[in-house]
Amino acid sequence: MARWTRREFLRGMAGAAGLASVPWLSTAAPISTRQTTAQVSGRVVAGGTGLEGVAVTDGWTVVETDADGRFSFRSGPQQPFVYITVPSGTRIPQNEPGTARFYRRIDPDDGGRFTAQFDLQNTERPATEHAFVVLADPQTEDEAEIEKLHAETVPDVQETVQSLGDVPAFGVGNGDIMFDNLELFPDYERAVQRMGIPFWQVVGNHDLDFDSPTDAGSTRTFERHFGPRYYSFDRGDVHYVVLDDVFWPGSDGYGSGTDDYIGHIDDAQLHWLQQDLGRLEEGRTVIVFAHIPALSTAFRRRGSDSPSPGGQIMNRQAVYDLLDPFDAHMIFGHVHENEHRFVDGRHEHVVGAACGAWWSGPICWDGAPKGYAVYEIDGTDVSWRYQATGHDADHQMRLYPPGTDANGTGELVANVWDADPAWTVVWFEDGVRRGEMERRVGTDPLSEKLHRGGDTPAKRSWVEPMPTNHLYYAATSNDATRFRVEATDRFGRTYTASAEASDRR
Repeated sequence: MARWTRREFLRGMAGAAGLASVPWLSTAAPISTRQTTAQVSGRVVAGGTGLEGVAVTDGWTVVETDADGRFSFRSGPQQPFVYITVPSGTRIPQNEPGTARFYRRIDPDDGGRFTAQFDLQNTERPATEHAFVVLADPQTEDEAEIEKLHAETVPDVQETVQSLGDVPAFGVGNGDIMFDNLELFPDYERAVQRMGIPFWQVVGNHDLDFDSPTDAGSTRTFERHFGPRYYSFDRGDVHYVVLDDVFWPGSDGYGSGTDDYIGHIDDAQLHWLQQDLGRLEEGRTVIVFAHIPALSTAFRRRGSDSPSPGGQIMNRQAVYDLLDPFDAHMIFGHVHENEHRFVDGRHEHVVGAACGAWWSGPICWDGAPKGYAVYEIDGTDVSWRYQATGHDADHQMRLYPPGTDANGTGELVANVWDADPAWTVVWFEDGVRRGEMERRVGTDPLSEKLHRGGDTPAKRSWVEPMPTNHLYYAATSNDATRFRVEATDRFGRTYTASAEASDRR
């Protein structure tokens, strides 16, 4: 997300010659340059045996493999890839650095035919129980920020994956992998390789080729590294969907800014998504990843009457309609804050940023620590938590004693950054339980200290505290000296934080 300054962006193809020398890019693909349709056929196998019922697509047409794992269809010239919905019971195929490789570039012969075989490996056990981590907005702009990603985020994810034991896990880079500097994609790939789990990628608004005159061309560098910009896969009993909801209206050649995108799902994706979801039984658990939230409520908290075109999926109702038959979760990034929305049975998760407030310090502008989300799946049950980088898993809030609220309320303030309405947050004075705290919109006191004013933070002076809805308040007794808050999440896990009156600053 970038609405506060215009930066001189790097032209996406400037480093193309250097990218060609990276070994694992040899099988990657640019946008399609074919002028004619192609007859695409092939086979999906695991352990030498054809797999029946696997979805195969070019992003427009969706077919299923026959009893011998074979498929065939005609693909239009606009479709650069043929790819599969990686089925449950098989391992996620990977490129050399660990990014998912579920696609082949369509390169027909002189007769207009192209054949692709997908060789999968069966898992040793069903992945009914599995986990995944969501890295929203790593957003590295230069070598110094790449070093922070490798020094801070990577070892933290490694530790989280280790804590999961033998539960199979994957990762999702949920957009804004870069901060406009697409030459750094290989450094992200090295981070994926170090984290040691397969990673799926989502297009973010800072992952685009901004010199492209069209939306289709804006993802050419992303596609060269990671393949299709929208797709699906299955793990256990859950169906996963990745969408590209960043629409680039095109550079006019006269200094179009990197913030001129809008949130939008194009017709091709909706056409594909209807077919993809049409294969599923009603009630199935479906988890959708996209970068821009369907609707971030940040505009309301900032006092605006309406969201910006880049702060919402403007045609979100079309996606909602397709998801209505399912138990749907939608997971987003983009806003560098945590938020939960519940809409007509859907749960929309907005995950805080791996880079915090754009690598300017330890927290996002809503006061949440920089970090990522950890989801655990047991059958169709979905649970989650926010993992603060550099902290234990139970670091889920920050407590401020009375007198530290920048708004002058004089109240005890708890920032419970992953809270939703199902959480219970209670407070204690000098060991005595006083009751539930009141949830309301405000700004985090630490964010006020680190971000308020034109000169702070030093690296991103345009960052200001973000009004957030995960603050809890309580009016305390004048003579109270010790305070404790207990926050219990929707899964029954309780977290505590303490402060003393002497901690007032």
